[in-house]
Amino acid sequence: MTFFVVIYWIVAVGFLVWSVFNPYFSVYVMPFLVGVVLLLFFSIVKYWRWMSSFDKLQRAIIRKNIWSWRFLPAIWEAIRESLLHWRITKKNILLGYMHRSLAFGWFLLIVVGAVQAKMAFPDGHPIWMAIFFNYFEPEVDLSAFAQAEFFANLMDVLLLYVLTGLMLAMFKKVWSRPLGMKRTTRHTLMDRVAKLSLWCIFPLRLLSESVTAGINGNGGFLVTWLGGVFDSIGLANPAFEYTCWLLYSVALGVFFSLMPFSRYMHIFTEVFLIYFRQLGVRDSDKKTGYTMFELSACSRCGICIDGCPMNRQLGIVNMQGVYMLQSVRNLELQRNAEPIAENCLMCDRCVADCPVNLDLSLIRRQVRIKNKAAIDTKDGYGYLRDVQPFNAIGRVAYFGGCMSHLTPDITSSMETIFNAVGQKYWYMDRDETICCGRPLLQQGFEHQAFELRRKNTELIANSKATMLITSCPICYQSFKKEYRLPIPVLHHTEYIDMLIKSGRLKLRKDDRRVTYHDPCELGRGCGIYDEPRDILRATTTLLKTAEEREKSLCCGFNLGNPLLDLDQQTLIRNAARDNLMAPHPDTIATACPMCKKAFAHADNVPVKDIAEIVAENIVKN
Repeated sequence: MTFFVVIYWIVAVGFLVWSVFNPYFSVYVMPFLVGVVLLLFFSIVKYWRWMSSFDKLQRAIIRKNIWSWRFLPAIWEAIRESLLHWRITKKNILLGYMHRSLAFGWFLLIVVGAVQAKMAFPDGHPIWMAIFFNYFEPEVDLSAFAQAEFFANLMDVLLLYVLTGLMLAMFKKVWSRPLGMKRTTRHTLMDRVAKLSLWCIFPLRLLSESVTAGINGNGGFLVTWLGGVFDSIGLANPAFEYTCWLLYSVALGVFFSLMPFSRYMHIFTEVFLIYFRQLGVRDSDKKTGYTMFELSACSRCGICIDGCPMNRQLGIVNMQGVYMLQSVRNLELQRNAEPIAENCLMCDRCVADCPVNLDLSLIRRQVRIKNKAAIDTKDGYGYLRDVQPFNAIGRVAYFGGCMSHLTPDITSSMETIFNAVGQKYWYMDRDETICCGRPLLQQGFEHQAFELRRKNTELIANSKATMLITSCPICYQSFKKEYRLPIPVLHHTEYIDMLIKSGRLKLRKDDRRVTYHDPCELGRGCGIYDEPRDILRATTTLLKTAEEREKSLCCGFNLGNPLLDLDQQTLIRNAARDNLMAPHPDTIATACPMCKKAFAHADNVPVKDIAEIVAENIVKN
């Protein structure tokens, strides 16, 4: 790496020296060139270090898939999200336009400017010619450049497009609600300086090109008109022109120099992250170089703030995903990382809202794990040795989960369903309950969670069961994502839906009007939205609620946040309850024992798990 750094700076200094002796050079270009050199150096060093820190599995996936067809969807996603910002546009058209005009508009200015410079100077030109084209244009004969007027007008259109986005960004700083955001992000000093330099770039470019147009009569429709205005008030003179172009160059140089150390590092990093993600790379419970790509791909847009129940119901606005990433990434803020990481419901609402699709909960869990001391002794899980597997050849294994044992109507309903279809099963945690381990893992106790996963995996493998079914979304997500089981893992809503559609389970439809609450771990965590609704439509009349599916509200009583008191949990629960009660249902349905317990104490309306509704509506032969 040291050798690479030395070679880089030899080349970079040589380039800067060559630039000074180039015939198309002016001193004011130097801040821009220095900014480019610094941007390239720090970006390359950072990316090299991060990629060198990928773990063995991540490197193996990259080696396996790097030459595969997966780069094609990566290119499309990079265009769609890094330039066009489609996910943000779906949230709010104005917000999407703002991001798109700045990103895509600037990209087009660079591309079209490069084409313009190439056509004007077919024998070659320095890299800064496309950036400062209007300044150097009067020095050369462009009589052979037939499309000069077309390109000049096109560049003005593009600049105007970017400026409209910039005006929206300034407007959002003052009043963000019309752009679909109740709150905007608090940025660090470095981010604020970088943003100021960015906001200066395009007005200074318009000013510089207009003054040059006022002196030389070149440029498109916009700068020519403004040039006439400047000429009429005596500002179209060489001294003012040079000052404007110098300020434009300084703004570019400052922004490029600060990019690797500010939130604007996301401009390039998101493209790398998209590519790695399309190759199949995923983060782990240990911080890796891939984690650093995720941290730097966050643009600090603040979209994750509004939907967070900690903000909406409790008014806590310093622990959302954007601030957690900010604290982990910035050295001066890292002392805040642990308390920010702890004070979270882990409901994944921020993950659903994030336009970059960052796994914010996993990164938060990394911080929790890093700072957690062991809570068990060496023989703390010695009792696991006495738990033996059941011979379940030809059977399904049923894992109720700890919370389902506190809501026994769910597990008894599942047994009723198994018996109704003649399904032989092994109720593996009926008597000697072993937790799936996810609640411990969520709190950062990695070793203890591993021991539980190890024992459960051993029991399931030795039982020879053909399928694992669980009633708890927490357990479901754990078995689905954290275990490495050789058999299918289904939540009971998936299993029941499969029974209905195969004709094995016959149900009647009653006259109940039902609203359905999407549990966080089942919906946002695992993407199970349709199966519960299909079951409820087959047995009841399902009503729509204002906030459902990805936008579902957390019940507030999950196991993610150890810091909330009962009153705070109740406030969050009440907001979710009010959403479910708005259509005036006869019954609230859910598919999580934790959510059932939370809502059962909230109102007189019955709260039932989907398994209970199904068990009540079975048509007996």
